[in-house]
Amino acid sequence: MDKLFDIIFLEEAFAFLSKLDRKHYEKILYNIRKAQTEHDPELFKKLTDEIWEFRTLYQGLQYRILAFWDKTNTANTLVISTHGFIKKRSKVPDNEILKAKQLRIKYFEDKDKQLKKKKK
Repeated sequence: MDKLFDIIFLEEAFAFLSKLDRKHYEKILYNIRKAQTEHDPELFKKLTDEIWEFRTLYQGLQYRILAFWDKTNTANTLVISTHGFIKKRSKVPDNEILKAKQLRIKYFEDKDKQLKKKKK
């Protein structure tokens, strides 16, 4: 089955996953892989114009990993995972969305710098 996108985990997303119990992070990664092959808002849902969330409910805990799209490479669509948290309320906290937006800005600034260096 073809993947809809590839995924990159930023340092904070990787750090979040590495702190979890093995079965929990395996379930999250299973759901992310599943979201790569099918459109399912229960697994991958748009929060704002720029920010999306990977959703996993496991053993009563609601795990969220926020992400954004990088479509600058026409051959390879990327989803960049910014960071994760355990959701305690029905709404994703504004500060978590803001953090994802800031990481998105930094990602594209860093990518821009790298492209300019390559052109020199």
